[in-house]
Amino acid sequence: MTAGVQTILVVEDEASIASFVSLYLKNAGYDVRAVTTGSAALTQIATEQPALIILDLMLPDIDGIEICRRVRKTSDVPILMLTARDEDVDKIIGLEVGADDYLTKPFNPRELVARVKSVLRRSAPDRRRDAEEELRHHDLVINAGRREVKVGDEEIQLAPKEFDLLWELLDHRGLVLTRDQLLERVWGYTFAGDTRTVDVHVRQLRRKLGDASPIVTVWGVGYKVSPAGTPAPAA
Repeated sequence: MTAGVQTILVVEDEASIASFVSLYLKNAGYDVRAVTTGSAALTQIATEQPALIILDLMLPDIDGIEICRRVRKTSDVPILMLTARDEDVDKIIGLEVGADDYLTKPFNPRELVARVKSVLRRSAPDRRRDAEEELRHHDLVINAGRREVKVGDEEIQLAPKEFDLLWELLDHRGLVLTRDQLLERVWGYTFAGDTRTVDVHVRQLRRKLGDASPIVTVWGVGYKVSPAGTPAPAA
């Protein structure tokens, strides 16, 4: 691996797809590792953690959903999931277990590279923020530099996009942000107009934060966080 070059792990059992995905990523300046099974992927992740994982949903041994679950127990490495089935349930489950993004086959390789760049950009520490910059809402504290979220003394483990979404809402507390605005600000593109990914991530944040969740649904519009000192009403 060349110093300074980010490594991407491609987990795909179809040789033709793995080949052209690897080619486009290498041409975009990334170092690429490719494996064809879930077990090989888990071994690779344990020995050389990549900057991002491109993970096929359907694999011959361990499916992508289970791999995503296992990875999320120990790592917040960004995961972009590939699925051959254009079914909402696959996409929603993938996002719920911790995938940061998904693409449905067949896809334009240029779109894949754009998604990879966006996910990597959004998952990297924001150097524009002070390392100790914090946002607070009652017992909820979120630290930008450490990408750390706490409720009281308890640290809450969030996936990269969950963290970014929570920060965006807290940073604009009192304002209603539409789903399209959140897609653009957190994911960096319109996500083909599919705003359900925002709803899935909000649902995950509420589950993880419990009663400390400050997120309020504005029906038919989007989401907001109540101003500091104002308890969030039930969603």
